[in-house]
Amino acid sequence: MPEALYFTEDEAANRLLADDPFALLVGFALDQQVTVQQAFLGPLRLKERLGTLEPRKVAKADLEPLFREKPAIHRFPGSMATRVQDLAATVAEEYDGDASRLWTQASDGADLRKRISALPGFGEMKVKALGSVLAKRFDVPVAQDLVPSHPTLGDVDSAQALADYQAAKKAHKAQWLASKSGR
Repeated sequence: MPEALYFTEDEAANRLLADDPFALLVGFALDQQVTVQQAFLGPLRLKERLGTLEPRKVAKADLEPLFREKPAIHRFPGSMATRVQDLAATVAEEYDGDASRLWTQASDGADLRKRISALPGFGEMKVKALGSVLAKRFDVPVAQDLVPSHPTLGDVDSAQALADYQAAKKAHKAQWLASKSGR
């Protein structure tokens, strides 16, 4: 298990992402229309404001005011507070509050894909990105099948690697958009 995941510029946030499986899921849930750094700083901010990241407590809390508090946890505080609350409820109900059971109890890559896809706000890109982090940073064998050929957050092991990843992601997206437009 890594000591930290270098997805933010905040050491405490990076350590929390590596130590708390639910924090990692929250970061991925928030990774939409904000920078990677802001998304993955969100779990630490939420924990500081709520006092816990225990999924049962997060599921029952009124998160929207905490998401709106300055600095806001996300640029869309209302919808993302609901998403994180739904995620917490799913983890509480389906995995008895233990987010790591999502991958530790997956029978194979297909089962893991199904489990991740069932999480609120987790589409194919997040399935691959989370799978890559689990495979490359946490050595989860069943996650190997989810690792794509292009760079993902699973390749990030330092602040410099995060900068390199973001540059590669931008280039990959530009190439993908060009191919979609027929250029």
